[in-house]
Amino acid sequence: MSSTKLLGEAQLLVERERLRAGGMRVGFTNGCFDLLHVGHTRYLHDARQLVGALIVGVNADASVRVLKGPGRPVVPEDERAEMIAALAAVDYVVLFAERTAERIVEALRPDVYFKGGDYSLDPSVLPEASVVQGYGGEIRLMPVHAGRSSSVLLARLKNVGG
Repeated sequence: MSSTKLLGEAQLLVERERLRAGGMRVGFTNGCFDLLHVGHTRYLHDARQLVGALIVGVNADASVRVLKGPGRPVVPEDERAEMIAALAAVDYVVLFAERTAERIVEALRPDVYFKGGDYSLDPSVLPEASVVQGYGGEIRLMPVHAGRSSSVLLARLKNVGG
C-alpha cells in the first residue's frame, strides 16, 4: 500500500509528537475491520469528532485468525489497512501483530482511547483499559450501531449464496 496514512510504529511515534506539539489531542482505536461496513465508518467518524487526529490500529492477519477463527480474515491485512486509511475520519493507520493493542497503546499513549460500547472497562474484556488508565489517558466507549457487524454481513452472505 502506498498511502501516506499507513505508518510503521516508529514513524507513528514521531508523527504523534508532531501532532501534540501542534496542540492536538490524539485519539487511537483498533480492530480487525475485516469487512468494512457502515458501523465502522460511523464509529470512526464519531471518534474523530472528539480529537484533533485519529490513529487506527488494524490487526494483522494472524491475530485476526486467533480472534475470529479459521477462515478469517476475509480481506487481507494490507487491503483492510488501505480501506481504513481511505476514510476521511482517519489520519493514520498502523498494523499490529498482537492479539490485543496493549503494547501499541503503551507506546503511543493516546490522549483518548476509543472502543465500541459493546466493550466494558473490565480489564478481562478490554485489557488496553489498564494501560490507558495507568498513564492517565481517557477512555471513550462509543455507541454501537446495532446489526452492523462483519459477522452479520458474513451470515447474510451465507444465506444469499446458499
